[in-house]
Amino acid sequence: MSFSILKQIGDAQKKKAVVDVRSGDTVKVTQKIKEGDKFRLQVFEGVVIRVERKESHTARIFVRKVTSGVGVEKSFLLHSPLVEKIEITKRSKVRRNNLSYLRARSGKSARLSAKDFDRAAVNTLKADEVKEEAPAAEAPKAEEAAEPAAEVPAEA
Repeated sequence: MSFSILKQIGDAQKKKAVVDVRSGDTVKVTQKIKEGDKFRLQVFEGVVIRVERKESHTARIFVRKVTSGVGVEKSFLLHSPLVEKIEITKRSKVRRNNLSYLRARSGKSARLSAKDFDRAAVNTLKADEVKEEAPAAEAPKAEEAAEPAAEVPAEA
């Protein structure tokens, strides 16, 4: 297979828009968990210690949190259909992509210095891409449907 065909297949698997996650961010990852024939949502909150292949369809983040004194790390594929939502709650100033040194630290030495950022702007997905999916012809139809509805209560 040629590289162009593989690239087309990979691009077809990508989500339209994902949040720009970086190392040092504290994130809440909402993931679908299948139990039997039902799905439930589970939230995993922690610090992103590594980002891999950010522009690829196999983009992955590693999130670490400490629970009951035990460090827990999970990796999430950004474009996976099981990852419902990623929300950035805090952004920190870091100078490297792989923060593996946090594994050996605990308490105050494991803290990262916070950085100011616009939380609402970072967590909203690009509206331009969402608008492209909806055809422009549907907008006038919605306005036409709203006008007759306004006339009906006036007659009654």
